[in-house]
Amino acid sequence: MAAKILANLIVMGSGILARAVVQAYRQALANAAKSGVAQETVQNIRRAGKVMTDTEARQILGVTEQSSWEEILQKYDNLFEQNAKNGSFYLQSKVHRAKECLEGVYEKKGEGTTDA
Repeated sequence: MAAKILANLIVMGSGILARAVVQAYRQALANAAKSGVAQETVQNIRRAGKVMTDTEARQILGVTEQSSWEEILQKYDNLFEQNAKNGSFYLQSKVHRAKECLEGVYEKKGEGTTDA
């Protein structure tokens, strides 16, 4: 008899607790929408997904602003192959994105990038 009462209390208590959690979550979402936290979070996510800067790309490839496109391609090929053999896919993709970024910069300067 006592076990049945205890089981009923546990079931009813967990149901009440579940409803309270759902209601609190809905209220938190409403408060976030009112205060602008949701929009700020979306902006931070968008900001994080932007293309890298040319200075960051130069640091990744180890080149300077005076480096020629041929030097950049040489560094790119070397780093890309090293990471393909025994490096990480993450570093390899960073090297590739750095080359893509600098490719855009050098196209604007008027240097040839067609041999990439």
